[in-house]
Amino acid sequence: LGTATSIRQTKGAAILEIYQLLARPFAPSPARQQELTNARIRELEDRLAESDRQNQNLQELINSGKKSGSRVIFAPVVGRTAHHWWQQMILSRGHQAGLNEGDIVTAPGGLVGRLTNVTAHSSQVLLLTDPSSRVGVTIGQSRAMGILYGQNTDRPVMEFFDKMPKVKPGDVVLTSSLSKLFPGGTPVGRVESVDLKASPAPEATISLSAPVNALEWVTIYPKKDPESEFPGIESTPSPTSEQSEDASGGQQSVETQPTPESSGSSSSGSSSSTPAEPPASESP
Repeated sequence: LGTATSIRQTKGAAILEIYQLLARPFAPSPARQQELTNARIRELEDRLAESDRQNQNLQELINSGKKSGSRVIFAPVVGRTAHHWWQQMILSRGHQAGLNEGDIVTAPGGLVGRLTNVTAHSSQVLLLTDPSSRVGVTIGQSRAMGILYGQNTDRPVMEFFDKMPKVKPGDVVLTSSLSKLFPGGTPVGRVESVDLKASPAPEATISLSAPVNALEWVTIYPKKDPESEFPGIESTPSPTSEQSEDASGGQQSVETQPTPESSGSSSSGSSSSTPAEPPASESP
């Protein structure tokens, strides 16, 4: 009873002091509290900066789509592995968004690749840096043409058709107007170095315009309607038997249709010599 009366009179001051004494090691100091507050502020600032950066990237994609004047689809990059980093990436858009195999993939800066495998909700991009990729390209200044192929790095190689192409470091590389997979004139990159003694043909190392190493969003355009993997090579129809005969010097049998005049004259001539029979459908 005396203890209770003492606690009541002191309003538990002794117990409060004991609690503060025990909890003091676990309570943050003013300096620690300020450090936590500063860390939270930095986190919010970083989140805001990241949101601003993403908005800027999306705005660039939207502006590039408007300039093209054609139907475009924007897609985020959701998958990429270390073993296939320079070969392919996965997008979270598919058939339901209007994508199809062969559609052209670009990013701010230029060409990235094309779609090779499309499902209902995802699609796979074959990058320009993949060793199996082949793109017809041309040098903007000299119009020298060649094939661009990847080599599993951020620097694909252009193999020229000419034995002595006019090319130098810094020249712009564009898709060829003869390409059957990509629209002509799409920016690809710039020449970084040239090896005119390469075998079997001169080569140039290309620095890509699009930041393939750090893509988060891409723009997809409808595919061209081509059938060949190589630019400018069109299938030649095989000659028919008549064409082969004619080319070999043989005689060609051609059935001609009579003209109205010749038909009339021949019919009148035949009617004078042989009477025409009545049609079989007519009754006697």
